[in-house]
Amino acid sequence: MVRKRNDLCITAPNFFRCPISLDVMKSPVSLCTGVTYDRSSIQRWLDGGNNTCPATMQVLQSKDLVPNHTLQRLIQIWSDSSRTRSPATESTAVNSVTQAEAKSIIQQLKSNLLPPGSHGENISGFISISLQCMGRLILFAKQSEENSNFLSSAGSELLPALVSNFSKLPMQIQASEKVFQLSYLLFKNHKSALEQQEIIIDDKFVAAMLNFLQLGSREFRISVAKLLKIIANLSSEKRHLLGENDDVYRDLLRLMISSEWDQEAMESCLSCLLTISMPKKNRLRLVRGGAVVVLSKALDEAELSVGSTEKVLKLLEIVSTCKEGRVEICGNEKCVEAIVKKVLKVSTLATEHSVTILWSLCCLFRDQRAQEAVTKSNGMAKILLLMQSNVSGAVRQMCSDLLKVFRVQSRNSCLSSYDTKTTHIMPF
Repeated sequence: MVRKRNDLCITAPNFFRCPISLDVMKSPVSLCTGVTYDRSSIQRWLDGGNNTCPATMQVLQSKDLVPNHTLQRLIQIWSDSSRTRSPATESTAVNSVTQAEAKSIIQQLKSNLLPPGSHGENISGFISISLQCMGRLILFAKQSEENSNFLSSAGSELLPALVSNFSKLPMQIQASEKVFQLSYLLFKNHKSALEQQEIIIDDKFVAAMLNFLQLGSREFRISVAKLLKIIANLSSEKRHLLGENDDVYRDLLRLMISSEWDQEAMESCLSCLLTISMPKKNRLRLVRGGAVVVLSKALDEAELSVGSTEKVLKLLEIVSTCKEGRVEICGNEKCVEAIVKKVLKVSTLATEHSVTILWSLCCLFRDQRAQEAVTKSNGMAKILLLMQSNVSGAVRQMCSDLLKVFRVQSRNSCLSSYDTKTTHIMPF
């Protein structure tokens, strides 16, 4: 992170940066290993099923996150001293919001929002009066994680009206960005309150969200993906609503590529796709949305976290359970090679997903192209290593089945080669 003051560039000290994101930390917390990370980054790492310190790879005896208040103060002092004294930053300082002010703004916004079910006669008034309130609440939430949690709790009652108003808004990026950002901040930490309220999320709202997955800033599109992820996990009804829409799969997969494999976008898109793709009837939608091409590119090109790699492989495993998905994977040699490369390379879970996919292609589907791609990628050596390692009984059985298939393939190949040679031997 570089701050500019007048014509000078001020670079942040390295120890202010999170070892995972490499950005200046907003909420530094320390692990039991003594290494400090930004809370959001290390939480994602731990939520991905990891039990090691990313910097030292030591196994964690405790996953407690201890706030590093000293470092937080140092970062704040540095940030204050290097802040650009421009009109924009002066305005930001003036417009900073306290919790008491946030409560007042929530009440003001609540009185301006249209109640759910109204017909929106005062849309222009809603936009002009409410945008400033929403902007100030978003600024307040971004100041600290404590503020974000406060907003999600104190402002949860805004959600029904906020969502209802959004579906009536004209297609204005400025208004939509603020509504989405505020909705996400309210959604993310207060799921229990959401489940007790009637949030009107209908086909029109989902259609609007999909439109905005292709518009606006990258930060905005990622916010939309995050909101879709949260909605998909609210209830089976919401999952059904999203899962039945073919465009959801296509647009989430496209965002992964257009965001240049941004970690936040990947995490949100992959989690949402996993949630809505579980029903068998939705797996074909995932295939038709272009999952095989995008996911194979992600494995081959992107610098994925452990959690994201596991999710990509899980989605490919889901795809391999339907005939159309197996046909696409087998027709994509790079995809099979990328799957083989992840065996014994990422995590135990990633290896299990990879072996399951290869077993489905080579043993169940008996596809020769897949078998040749596995052989070409030195997959047999990895399968043999797995057989000698401490793996689950299910994985060991799949490895055994794969070895049998490749032994038969090797024997047939030798016989075929022998027959070819004997046909060329001239009789005496």
